[in-house]
Formats: sequence, structure tokens, C-alpha cells
Amino acid sequence: MNSLYVGDLHQNVTEPDLNEMFSEAGPIFSFRVCRDRDTHRSLGYAYVNFYQQDDAERALLMFSNDMLQGRYLRIMKSDPDCTLRKSGVGNIFIKNLDKKSITNKNLYETFSAFGDIYSSKVVCDENGHSKGYGYIRYKTQEASERRCLEPRPESSTTCLSRTLAETRTMRN
Repeated sequence: MNSLYVGDLHQNVTEPDLNEMFSEAGPIFSFRVCRDRDTHRSLGYAYVNFYQQDDAERALLMFSNDMLQGRYLRIMKSDPDCTLRKSGVGNIFIKNLDKKSITNKNLYETFSAFGDIYSSKVVCDENGHSKGYGYIRYKTQEASERRCLEPRPESSTTCLSRTLAETRTMRN
């Protein structure tokens, strides 16, 4: 797969901005900032398509959690099959994050110890400040369950797996 989803874009990011940044990883086939049909305002995400899979993977490693126009980018492989994404498999919600010290990058680095991460995000307000919670989507449900069952004496963060939450609700 040679296509990348680039999310959490600032409203002013343009196609030339993406081209300038991502062309460092390799030749780009196409790119598109997704826009509202009526207003033509950015929807805050884009797709960058490379000729070669190696270039897409290089861009993912090079630019994940980098900043562009004051915002941290959330980059992941674009998967045309939305079945897994909509299933909620591997999704967890993390709360009680330190608002001043936790960034997308260190959230990813910390939680990758439990398994391969498909995407991660610290939720921020309109000024780019953390709201103290975030999301992680592991590639497998097992990894998310490992994280949620792991004792965390050194941390006050709490996680809730979507699948585990649904199971608990069904029991009640």
C-alpha cells in the first residue's frame, strides 16, 4: 500500500506544503487536501500517494508526529478496507494524561511497548493544547488488552478498551 492518511492538519495547509514536506521521502504520485464541497475549507486531513511502498513507509517514519504549521501530524497507512477501522478492534481511550508533557510522539513511544500501533493521538483544543486524553489504535485486540491489563503504579493514566467496555456493558 503506497497511500498515507495525514490527519490533524491546520486549516491553512495546502497541497504545495504537503509536496514540499513529503517529497523528501521519495517521488509522490499524487496528494490531496480533503475539502468541504460547499465552502472548500480544509477538512483537516489529506492523502499522499507515493509511487513506491518503500517511500510511503519512509515518509511514515520520517514525519509521524512532526509539526506542520504549528500542529502535530497524525500519519498512518491509508486502508481502503474500512471494516477493521469501524470494528473498533484494538482501540483504547487513555485519560488523565499530563496536559503539559504528553505529546503525540511520546504517547506513541510509551504505548508501543505493548504492541504495534496503527495510530495514536493526544486530543488538543483549537490552540493546540492537550485536553488530557487521547486514543491509541493497536493493530491487534490482544495488544490493546495487554496494555489495559498491565499494572501502572508509576502512572496515573487510565485506559479503556472499546471492546472491553462493550463487554462490561453487556454484562450489566
